Amino acid sequence: MRIATWNVNSLKVRLPHVLDWLEQQRPDVLALQETKLIDEAFPVEALSAAGYQAVFGGQKTYNGVALLSRTAAMDPVTDPPGVESPDRRILAATVDGVRVINLYVVNGSEVGSEKYAYKLEWLRRVTEFLRTERDRHEHVVVLGDFNIAPEDRDVHDPEVWHERILCSTPEREALKTIMDLGFVDVFRRFDQPDASYSWWDYRAARFRRNQGLRIDLILATTALAGQCTASTIDVAPRRLERPSDHAPVVADFHL
Repeated sequence: MRIATWNVNSLKVRLPHVLDWLEQQRPDVLALQETKLIDEAFPVEALSAAGYQAVFGGQKTYNGVALLSRTAAMDPVTDPPGVESPDRRILAATVDGVRVINLYVVNGSEVGSEKYAYKLEWLRRVTEFLRTERDRHEHVVVLGDFNIAPEDRDVHDPEVWHERILCSTPEREALKTIMDLGFVDVFRRFDQPDASYSWWDYRAARFRRNQGLRIDLILATTALAGQCTASTIDVAPRRLERPSDHAPVVADFHL
């Protein structure tokens, strides 16, 4: 089973990229973030023609999450108890026996700001939801744009980013609290190239210079992580014309 995540930074703009990538990679599940589309504008027909069903929660201009799958997604949840919000940042559903939880984590703007405090509180509430989902399902994948680089090796210049947004100690501790529920960062189960990143700022030729961060993650419960056979970051779509600033992250599971 191939499961992937991709912050597309506008599905309207990046739909051709997504369709091409689906044809090439044929994931069983693709979690999208920052679709930036109201539900009425979601490209259901185009994705259906490509062989994918979709569940989604959208809003105009900002946020938006979706799960694309080759088989039907069951029991979808967009507003977990305790995390209700008009912002479309969470989407959970079960696909072929795997509970897939798609997160677009709050950015937080700047350490010490009100948005930063909101991010930490949002993560606390999401952690409680994930605890419940873990208790209900043996095979759970939590994936998406976490807006947190787990470790210094996930950052192109740890000194520059030290205690800045996406890399601060409280953010990393919040992520560790999620992982302590029994989740494994499957990308790190395998030998990976040095300087492996999933996001690069559009400015200052950051991608060309590989000055990025690894903030797009696939976390799996221990039982499921043990069946992961590979995990990679596909940088090819980041080289396309008008790309998203994120690259897809992929994990394969032998189920």
